[in-house]
Amino acid sequence: MSEHQQLQRKLGTFDATTIGLGSMLGAGVFVVFAPAAALAGNLLVVSVIIAGAVAYCNAVASAALASKYPTSGGTYVYGRKQLGEWPGFLAGWGFVTGKTASCAAMALTFGSYVAGSYAVPVAVAAVVALTVVNLLGITRTALLTRILLCVVLATLVFVAVAALAGPHPVAAPGTAAPGASGGVLPAAGLLFFAFAGYARIATLGEEVKDPARSIPRAILGALASAFAIYLALALLLLNHLPGGRLAATKTPLLEAVLQSQFAAGAPAVQAGAAAACLGALLALITGVGRTTLAMARERDLPRPLARIGGKHTVPYVAELTVAAVVILLQLTTDVMTVVGFSSFGVLLYYAVANASAFTLRDHPVYAPKWLNAAGFLGCLLLAFTLPAASVLTMAAVLALGVAGRWLVLRFRR
Repeated sequence: MSEHQQLQRKLGTFDATTIGLGSMLGAGVFVVFAPAAALAGNLLVVSVIIAGAVAYCNAVASAALASKYPTSGGTYVYGRKQLGEWPGFLAGWGFVTGKTASCAAMALTFGSYVAGSYAVPVAVAAVVALTVVNLLGITRTALLTRILLCVVLATLVFVAVAALAGPHPVAAPGTAAPGASGGVLPAAGLLFFAFAGYARIATLGEEVKDPARSIPRAILGALASAFAIYLALALLLLNHLPGGRLAATKTPLLEAVLQSQFAAGAPAVQAGAAAACLGALLALITGVGRTTLAMARERDLPRPLARIGGKHTVPYVAELTVAAVVILLQLTTDVMTVVGFSSFGVLLYYAVANASAFTLRDHPVYAPKWLNAAGFLGCLLLAFTLPAASVLTMAAVLALGVAGRWLVLRFRR
């Protein structure tokens, strides 16, 4: 059971696409439209298009890099190989910390949907159960993700039919949709949080068959599917829920069904939201564990986290550590505080991905240099237009990681 043992290539293109799409259709699709509408108002669709465009730039950069470096770790590895140790560390640290917080949010959202006042113990149980699934091997992860994704897609189709069929509530006199053109970019930054699931495909590069062919197809296929779904839902919700009702609700898709002739189907939406939370949480725990493994291999995190073992050759120490930290966060945080925090960390992660792809000697036809430059600038623009509290919190976490690595490097010398 060597610390340098490799993970096994068991995932095909379809499995990798499923994991990516399952991440992008997680809890975010059930909650993100409300805060985004509060910022952008009737320009919500423009925010979706901007978020999708930046996500596309990042996706093609990730696809080009993943086909060249088919190993666990994603942009952490790409940054180290193409730009140097420090950019790679910033990407990895931003991803691990931001997405670990997201894991806690996903689990708490699941607990809130299914258990109400018992949300925290149910959330802890969900993390324990999904960690066990991950420890049983990546093929079990892909199978459960596929099942949960089918439930989520069926739920979204039901919501779309309800919103289309109506009846559409009439806006109260004198009420208008909140938001303005100045809120379009901050709303796009929040929506990007929901698009970022294709990172999970790149972080699984060491477990994908024929990675040079399969990873680009999986990344672009998952992103195209998610973009079409988010754009359709934004259009339907704006048409169905008048004035500030979309912005005011905490459960926009559930509200859309409750205000339709299919209100009796509301429990199905709650079940779908629960399945979405579980699917996204499963993929998140998997991705964070693989990035933690890669950072530990390079001694940017403690070396024991790089251990691989068991019958199914999984990074069991990293998986168990991530689960423990997520459970700790569940006991100390609430759901809504981490969306902007996670968005900033992930946007920084993809800024490094675009910069890394820009330096490649050979560029695939789908990832020209100008697209990498556009993605880099788009990531920074969206990151620094997020709410100030999110930016400052993540900046403090990044500074803590940089200071810790600097002290460790001095001690080693």
